[in-house]
Amino acid sequence: MSRRQGEPEEHSAGGVVLDGDRVCVIVPKKKTAKGRRALALPKGHLDPGETAVEAATREVLEETGLVCEVVRELDEVRYWYRRSRRSVHKSVVFFEFKKVGGDFKDHDDEVVSVEWMPVDEALEALTFDGEREMLRLAVGR
Repeated sequence: MSRRQGEPEEHSAGGVVLDGDRVCVIVPKKKTAKGRRALALPKGHLDPGETAVEAATREVLEETGLVCEVVRELDEVRYWYRRSRRSVHKSVVFFEFKKVGGDFKDHDDEVVSVEWMPVDEALEALTFDGEREMLRLAVGR
């Protein structure tokens, strides 16, 4: 479905942080539209003047506590959601990252928990289809 003129559009960026056969996943404090906790990949909005890769790197650090380097750009996930009875078109560019430092205990207060999860488990457990697809791209499946 394409965006209609006048409908809001949001841009975000996120990361697939791999460590061997494990991926870093988060449980955000904000619940899904159905009121459930999500198992997700770190992601968030672009600040003014920030590129997608800068935003993804910042969001990974803020939401996981991990200092990471970009390996490569993966793809973009596009979807619609409802906010205040309006449809919002959202696009999220994802990058593959590798950890170079940091610690989970340093994640921000927007996240309930951060953990390493085996890739095979995460491919089943991640809440959102688009994020599962980004993980498949990152690991070549």
